[in-house]
Amino acid sequence: MRVDQSWPSMLSDALSSDEQSYQVINGSVSGDTTGNGLAKLPGLLAEHNPDYVLIELGANDGLRGFQPNIVKKNLATLIQMSQQSGAKVLLMQIRIPPNYGKRYTALFEAIYPSLAEETDTPLIPFFLEQVIVKPEWMMEDGLHPKPEAQPFIAQFVADSLQPHL
Repeated sequence: MRVDQSWPSMLSDALSSDEQSYQVINGSVSGDTTGNGLAKLPGLLAEHNPDYVLIELGANDGLRGFQPNIVKKNLATLIQMSQQSGAKVLLMQIRIPPNYGKRYTALFEAIYPSLAEETDTPLIPFFLEQVIVKPEWMMEDGLHPKPEAQPFIAQFVADSLQPHL
C-alpha cells in the first residue's frame, strides 16, 4: 500500500482539532523489529525532538520467534532513550497469532503491560483485534490490514492517544 494510505499518515488529521494540531513523524518501516527501532531511534530523536513517542514495535520480533526477554530489553531501551530525550512515551500492546503456542504467546503478550508498569508508560490497546474480525479489512496473509482498514485504525489510535496528550 502507498505510504499516504497507511494509518500513521492519517494520524495527524485524526488527532488534530480546531484547538490543537499534531504533526506525526512515522519512523517505522514495514517489517521493522525492536532491533531496527534501536538503530533508528537516536537519529529520529535528534532530528525531530518530539514531544511524544509512540512505540508500536515487536510484532515482527514475535513472528520471528525472538526471545521475549530480548524484545522486552529492546523495548525498555527504546522507552528509556525516548524519555531521556524529553519525550513523553506511549507504548502500544502487541499481540501475535496463537499458533506460536500458549506459553510463547503468553510470555510475549505479558511484555507490554509489565514494561508499561515498570516504566510508568501509558499502554495503548492493540488495534488489530478490532480489525481482524472483518475479513474484508485483512490481506490474504491474515496479518496485515488492507488500505480500507487504515482510516479506522488511525481513528482508533487517535482516540487511544488523546487522553495522554
